[in-house]
Amino acid sequence: MTIDLIAPLPWLILAPLAWATLSFLLGPGRGSAIAIGGLLVQGALALMLAGQVIESGPQQHAVGGWGAPLGIDLMADGLAAAMLLMTVAVALPVAVYARGWFAARPAGAAWFWPLTGFLVAGLNGLFLSADLFNIYVTLEILGLAAVGLTAATGERRAVTAAMRYLLATLLGSGAYLMGVALVYGTYGTVSLEPLAGLVGPLPITLLAAGLIVTGMLLKTALFPLHFWLPPAHGGAATPVSALLSALVIKASFYLVLRLWFGLFEPLVTIPFAQLLGALGAAAVIWGSIQALLQERLKMLVAYSTVAQVGYLFLVFPLATGTGSEAAAGAWQAGVLQAVAHALAKAAMFAAAGAMILAAAGDRMDRLGGIGAQVPVTLFSFGLAGIVIMGLPPSAGFAAKWLFLMSALESGQWWWALVLVIGGLLAAAYVFRVMLAAFAPVQEGGGAMERPRLARSLEWTALVLALAGVVLGLFADRLLALLGDGGFA
Repeated sequence: MTIDLIAPLPWLILAPLAWATLSFLLGPGRGSAIAIGGLLVQGALALMLAGQVIESGPQQHAVGGWGAPLGIDLMADGLAAAMLLMTVAVALPVAVYARGWFAARPAGAAWFWPLTGFLVAGLNGLFLSADLFNIYVTLEILGLAAVGLTAATGERRAVTAAMRYLLATLLGSGAYLMGVALVYGTYGTVSLEPLAGLVGPLPITLLAAGLIVTGMLLKTALFPLHFWLPPAHGGAATPVSALLSALVIKASFYLVLRLWFGLFEPLVTIPFAQLLGALGAAAVIWGSIQALLQERLKMLVAYSTVAQVGYLFLVFPLATGTGSEAAAGAWQAGVLQAVAHALAKAAMFAAAGAMILAAAGDRMDRLGGIGAQVPVTLFSFGLAGIVIMGLPPSAGFAAKWLFLMSALESGQWWWALVLVIGGLLAAAYVFRVMLAAFAPVQEGGGAMERPRLARSLEWTALVLALAGVVLGLFADRLLALLGDGGFA
C-alpha cells in the first residue's frame, strides 16, 4: 500500500484548512497574507489537477491509502476540475479586494480570513467527495462558514439575515441528510460509484431523491425558495457578498447537476425537468423585476443573483429526454453559465462596494457623480453587466448561445424567449445603475467630500470582470475540460 504525497486532490482540501487554522491562531483581523499565499498554492494545485484530468481522465485518490467502503475516496472529473478552477479564480481576487475593503471598513474583519479558509475547504471538499455522507459533511462546513461570514459585521441587519440564512441552510442540509439515510437504508452504501449500478425507480428511492434535490434547491435559492438570499447577500460585508453569490450557491447547484445526470438519472422524468425549468424562468423574470425596483445598490445586485440562478436550471429541461447533441449543448451551457456568473457577480459586488465607499452610502440616489470620481470601478460594473446580459464576446454570451441552440434543436422554443426577456431585463437594471452614476451630484455630496479608494478595490473588480469577458473567447478550453472529464 503506497500513499501519493504529491497528489493534488487531498491537498486541495488540506491547504485551505491549514491556512484557515493559521489565520485563526494569529488572532482577529490577521492572516490576509497567509490566505493569499494559500490561494496561490491552491491555484497551482487546481491547474495541475485539470491537466491530469485532460491527459488521463478522471482522477481518484484513497485518503490515507484506505479507499471505500472502509476509507474515504476523493474523485475529480472535468466538472469537478472546472468548479475547483472557478473557486480559486474568484476567491483569490476577492481576498486581495478584502484587504482594501477592511482597511476602509473594519467591521467584519475579525474572523474573515479563517472563516473564508473553512468555506473554501468546504467547497473543495464537496467538489471532490465521492460519497453522499462526506458531501453532507462538506455542506455543513460550507453552510456554517457562510452564515458566520454573513453575521460577522455584527450589524442588526446582517445578524437578522444570517439567522434567516442559518434556518435555510439547516433545512436544506436536514432534507439532504434524510434522503441520504433512505438511500443507505435501501442499498447499504453511500459511495457514488457502487450506487450508480444499484439505484432504481423504487418509491423509497424517489422519496430520497426528492428530499435531496429539494434541500439543494433551497440552498441554491431557486425561486420561490430564495427568501433568504437577498438580505444575506445585500446585508453582509461586500467581500462576503461576492463569495456567497459567486461560489457558495454554485456548490448546491453543482450537486443537483451531478446527481441528476449521474446517480439519479434512472429516476428523472421530463415533467419534473420541465418544472425545474419553469421555476428557473420564473426566477429570471421575478428576480430581474425586483432588481429594477431596489433603492439600495447591493440589494439590486443581490436580486440580480436570484435572476441569474434561474438560467442555471434551464439545463434540466433542455438536457432531459432530448437528443444527445441538444443535451450535451445544454449541459455545457449550464456549467459555462455557472462559471461566467461567478466571475461577473464577484466583479459586480466588488464594484458596487467600491462605489458605496466612494459615495459614502448604499442608496441609488447617492451615486450621482460617481462616474467621474471612480471611472475604473464604473467601467468594471458595466463590463460585468455585459457578462450578465449575455452580450458578445463574453462567457455569458457563449453560455446563452449554447442554451439557445439547444432550445431550438430540441423544439423547446419557449426557453429561448426566456433568454431574450432575461437579457433585456438585465440590461435595464445595469443601465439604471449607470444612469444613476452619471446623474448630477446631489447638493452637499460633491466629489471633494468623498473618500479616495484603495487601488485594490478598483482593480480587482476590473480583473474579475475582464476574466468573465475573456473566458468567452476561450470557452472551448473549458468545454474541452468538461468533455475529457468523462461526465456528461
